[in-house]
Amino acid sequence: MTKKILVLPGDGIGPEITEEAVRVLKALELGFEMETALLGGAAVDATGDPYPAATQELAKEADAVLLGAVGGPKWDVLPREQRPEKGLLGIRKHLNLFANLRPAILYPELADASTLKPEVVSGLDILIVRELTGDIYFGQPRGIEIRDGERFGFNTMRYTETEIRRIGRVAFEAARKRGKKLCSVDKMNVLETTQLWRDVMTELAPEYPDVELTHMLADNAAMQLVRAPRQFDVLVTGNMFGDILSDEASMLTGSIGMLPSASLDENNKGLYEPSHGSAPDIAGQGIANPLATILSAAMLLRYTFNLEEAARRVEEAVKKVLAQGLRTADIFAAGTQKVGTKEMGDAVLAAL
Repeated sequence: MTKKILVLPGDGIGPEITEEAVRVLKALELGFEMETALLGGAAVDATGDPYPAATQELAKEADAVLLGAVGGPKWDVLPREQRPEKGLLGIRKHLNLFANLRPAILYPELADASTLKPEVVSGLDILIVRELTGDIYFGQPRGIEIRDGERFGFNTMRYTETEIRRIGRVAFEAARKRGKKLCSVDKMNVLETTQLWRDVMTELAPEYPDVELTHMLADNAAMQLVRAPRQFDVLVTGNMFGDILSDEASMLTGSIGMLPSASLDENNKGLYEPSHGSAPDIAGQGIANPLATILSAAMLLRYTFNLEEAARRVEEAVKKVLAQGLRTADIFAAGTQKVGTKEMGDAVLAAL
């Protein structure tokens, strides 16, 4: 059966970095059928809609989606419904991509690129599991209204027991395949929604007796990620806390340009994208780091298509290139060789 991949280059550096990941996927000669479509600001410019109907149809038919990045100041003046980020939230909701997996791995060659001391972050290998389709980002009611003569903004934080249990199982299963340690992050001391989160995670724990479950408040987790990040193996948390903590964890590795992510449904259909943004300030200059997108393609091979050997080949190629001393501007240091986006892609292909 043909394996269909929808490629959504998006905005900013998105087209440049997805091009390199697509080259890597094609080089593996695994018979993928690939199609390209619009999402985000590019889609708004062309159709007026950040997630057009044509893209929705292709996304529904695809087995996996490879995304570059969306957004940029150019579109910040538009009505909220037309902003690029609405396209990203829309495809996540449309495809029911409730489980976001963000690994934060520090490659030995990049230990000096981290802002933390090498002895604090050396050997770092964390997986953050973030619930992606609930919480305050999607809760209703929401809006800005005039009340008592002044503007009043409101959002609703909400989770059902089913939503929490579903993401909890993904996290426990992930921990079972790694170091068998799971830390659930909440804010149960002040938020009833996350009291329910803690209760459900605790109820799930007996089903996974081989996994050690601990709990931590979100503010403490943010502090501990900087103080002693290697204490963590897998963290699981809600949409808003996961958004913040995964970006914090990414910077422990020296550059957000190195970190891939996967967003999965219940059948492992996934959307794969780098954890960084669209970086409009460097778009079109050929200097963006494509490695996070290439590593996202490796996650695509692993999680959606169960092609573990191919995924490892891609990851080993990235390690080999780093060991050779090649660096894009975001991870460049004295004594290494600075290369551009395409040159980095060429090097990964050569290593493959």
